[in-house]
Amino acid sequence: MSDKSQKRRARCCDGIRRRDVIRIGAAGLFGASFPLAHIARAASSAQADRKPADKGVSLIILYTRGGMSHLDTLDLKPEAPAEFRGDFRPIETNVPGMQISEHLPLLARQADKFAILRSMTHGNSGHGLADHYMLTGYHPTPAFNQNLTPNNERPCHGSIIAHKFGPRGSVPPYVALPRQHPSGGSAYLGSSAAPFVVDADPNSPDFAVPDLAPPLDIPSARLDDRQRLFAQIDRYRQTVEVRANRRARELSAFQQKAFDLMTSSETKAAFDIGREPKELRDKYGRHSLGQMCLMGRRLVEAGVR
Repeated sequence: MSDKSQKRRARCCDGIRRRDVIRIGAAGLFGASFPLAHIARAASSAQADRKPADKGVSLIILYTRGGMSHLDTLDLKPEAPAEFRGDFRPIETNVPGMQISEHLPLLARQADKFAILRSMTHGNSGHGLADHYMLTGYHPTPAFNQNLTPNNERPCHGSIIAHKFGPRGSVPPYVALPRQHPSGGSAYLGSSAAPFVVDADPNSPDFAVPDLAPPLDIPSARLDDRQRLFAQIDRYRQTVEVRANRRARELSAFQQKAFDLMTSSETKAAFDIGREPKELRDKYGRHSLGQMCLMGRRLVEAGVR
């Protein structure tokens, strides 16, 4: 097909040909009848097609700052010159043509379950700057401050997902553990898309999520009274100038979220890693990374996005 014919067949992003639009306009000018409702339905359908569907898929990001080198693990570059290639021997995987390090034989047997993106790169040697790029998809500006937490100039992936889809059930849509990465914040998306931070190590014998338990000196009846009081204050806010204050609305939403988390048995169960069988916990590894991976599995099974 020639370039000229391809242009004639080209469609706009909403599925309507440019020539169709011209013909519709001409028909309107000359008083001809045309099914405008059909065009409206087509535009509406195209808009719906662009909206992502909730397929129940969740994302776990294992961001290992200072982790293993790709030259020692998944991208040894055996055909590169000696000063560039890795030191270890590549071995075959169960996917023809894919090789990884000799020190990952168990992973080699599972290569049909994952994909390796060896073309991904960036040109920033600063860890904080590169972290922001990796976790947001945007290079930071010269005003970027690596010493702040969060230091997001753009929302991170988790916040975008939380903002786009919202919570699934009573669990938070976006969780960070064992702490929030400096570039793991929501930026201009606000507190509703910020991560629920688990500032604790799941491998610790006394692991607990402090924010899921109300203070011990507050009985449940008093907690209910506080919730009703918050509701009354919110109704008052809607009748005064505070209604226009975005910060106040975010605070109200944050308070409601905190109360829901403290009173949700499903959320508490999701974070109770002690419910996992001892054998499974041993398979994941009795160390921080292994138990955080297991916690990630529990959370996505519970509905965390």
